[in-house]
Amino acid sequence: MTVASPSDFEPQGLQPQSWLKYFSFSLDHKVIGLQYLVTSFIFYFIGGALAGVIRTELTSPISDFVSRETYNEVLTLHGTIMIFLWIVPVVNGAFGNYLIPFYVGARDMAFPRLNAVAFWLIPPAGILLIASYFVAGGAAQSGWTAYPPLSLSTPAIGQVIWILSVLLLGGSSIFGGINFIATILKLRRPGLNLMQLPMYCWAMLGTSILVVLSTPVLAGTLILLSFDIIAHTGFFNPALGGNVVVYQHLFWFYSHPAVYIMVLPAFGLVSEILPIHARKPLFGYTTMVYSIMAIVVLGLVVWAHHMFTSGTPPWMRLFFTIATSFIAVPTGIKFFNWLATLWQGKLAMNSAMLFSCGFIVNFVFGGITGVALAQVPFDIHVHDTYFVVGHFHYIVYGGTVFVIFASVYHWYPKFTGRMLNEDLGRLHFLLTFIGFNLCFAPQHWLGLNGMPRRVAEYDPSFTTLNQVSSVGALLMAISTLPFLLNVIWSLYAGQPAGDNPWNALTPEWLTSSPPPVENWKGEAPLVTHPYDYGIPEGKIDLRVASGSDLWYGGKR
Repeated sequence: MTVASPSDFEPQGLQPQSWLKYFSFSLDHKVIGLQYLVTSFIFYFIGGALAGVIRTELTSPISDFVSRETYNEVLTLHGTIMIFLWIVPVVNGAFGNYLIPFYVGARDMAFPRLNAVAFWLIPPAGILLIASYFVAGGAAQSGWTAYPPLSLSTPAIGQVIWILSVLLLGGSSIFGGINFIATILKLRRPGLNLMQLPMYCWAMLGTSILVVLSTPVLAGTLILLSFDIIAHTGFFNPALGGNVVVYQHLFWFYSHPAVYIMVLPAFGLVSEILPIHARKPLFGYTTMVYSIMAIVVLGLVVWAHHMFTSGTPPWMRLFFTIATSFIAVPTGIKFFNWLATLWQGKLAMNSAMLFSCGFIVNFVFGGITGVALAQVPFDIHVHDTYFVVGHFHYIVYGGTVFVIFASVYHWYPKFTGRMLNEDLGRLHFLLTFIGFNLCFAPQHWLGLNGMPRRVAEYDPSFTTLNQVSSVGALLMAISTLPFLLNVIWSLYAGQPAGDNPWNALTPEWLTSSPPPVENWKGEAPLVTHPYDYGIPEGKIDLRVASGSDLWYGGKR
């Protein structure tokens, strides 16, 4: 018997005829996924440019590059863009839309039109947010948290536009979450059990549960805040009897799970990449599934560790300290599972693997500082300092964004049919890894010694390390040049990839690259062991229903 190859699942001849499909209201999940990807990268470059403004201002201890008001506007736009218009749409919308139907053996998402609507809410929301910078009075200046009473005293028009933009983006996330849950649970190919799904499906299922449960809370909170701004109600306005601490509880009930909404999909993506490039089965599949679900449950009951300085009573501090510390357990399980997957594997140290390993290193450091921040005495000492900024960026950039780059290098051949240049990819990784750690590692020391976050001016004794941090940010900016050159040049002149350049077993590689409109010719393949690498004389548990089940076995 022979091993199944991608040519056994050649596509039907139906293909959209023009690149204009990417500017249309397409119902094809693959087109929508790439629409998410490209749009989010555009906002990433905008948000990165705003980060450059922040780091340029912080090279000196006085406000000499932009005004204090402009600095606050840039800081607000940077945080909002990077979270709501870059990381969340990429790891959920882009890769989720492209991969999940393949992984469950479906032709498309459960609700294709809702899927398209979810994407097309994002460009107007992003344009609206950026346009707020140019309205009379200026953009919002209260940071991405929009705490009252600060958000009630900044320019009203800019703050209301910010709220409207975030509401549109939240609606997009809710639509996407409903779609992913329905697709994973209801559109699985017959014979495919939940415990046979690729790990990214579990990550997206957990993420979507968090999105559907927590995002409406943020939406309702922001609507009430807009009433305080426009109608002068007193929900959160202390001058009218409102309670600002209630706002913090409602805001963080969404915004701490938002960290896992950004990180859990990255966990799933890196769990797809490592086994392929290590040529080993994913270690501890069952424990990884349960750890994802544990993170989902615990992620909903840890929000108040952001509020240890907000007058929280001792019993509440104790509960949220314990809950936050416990969430390190399932996260640690995943870390050791990744290490065990790499152990004694046949590692291919290409760009995708380098960024994946960089993610593991960075995320572990971010996780350790997160456990420290869960402890009340330490958190009170470093609250609202640059220690928190450094920790947060080690999680969301050193963690999630590194996985995004790894995923682009891994799935680019599937998207385009061409390989990315590995020399440019390794240069991109080197500049990014060095620049990232140079930028954010010193911020922990700055925070420990009392430098407050969200301010443009600081004690002159912090100047040197801020300049080091800004040099790191410059290296990160430079790192985008080989990446952009690689992506654009390879699209036209890259080496043809073939259908399955990685010799992978997951379903998306068992069709042509790029795939046809309906993903496969005939029935979708049934892949029940997607990580069955390196097992001598084992079976690739893959069947194609064509009247009778066909089994393929052999060496990998």
